[in-house]
Amino acid sequence: MATHASALKRARQSEKRRQRNATIKSALRTLSKKVLAAAEAKNSEEAKRALALTIPAAQKASSKRVIHKKNAARKISRLTKKLNALALS
Repeated sequence: MATHASALKRARQSEKRRQRNATIKSALRTLSKKVLAAAEAKNSEEAKRALALTIPAAQKASSKRVIHKKNAARKISRLTKKLNALALS
């Protein structure tokens, strides 16, 4: 365990950030699952609504550096491809 005051502060900050990041990542996973579930159920309108919520959440998480910007772009791209494939079928 840290003993210097600065190291103790850094440990507190890291823990607070870890918890915040975990919350954001969990919410992003939940939103992604809603899009996938709607796509599996062939519910195009529900999938569109869920994707409309997921895209800004992924972009915000990447701007806050919770996830890498290319990770966010990849998630958005794959979910959009699923939705477009659903619309074609």
